[in-house]
Amino acid sequence: MRVLCKRTDGNAETHCCVCGQGFVMFWDRQSRTERLAAIHEIQETLRRHHREVSGPEAHPKESFPVPEWSGDGDFSGTAVRVTAPGWDL
Repeated sequence: MRVLCKRTDGNAETHCCVCGQGFVMFWDRQSRTERLAAIHEIQETLRRHHREVSGPEAHPKESFPVPEWSGDGDFSGTAVRVTAPGWDL
């Protein structure tokens, strides 16, 4: 499952456990159980952002996918275009 995360200073769906930065998440349609299972991976990704920087600036300013995408593979962004409104990216 891919999730698109974006920093927010408003109503956040999750927060980084290191710095407290809030994030909204854009999901493909998934069950509540699948979403809960993905939260662990999202938190791991947020912690990895802090390998060199401790504050909120460690996180990408733009939206980012979880799992992270390195340019290889088949992530086309289709779910992003369908799930996340353009004004929110």
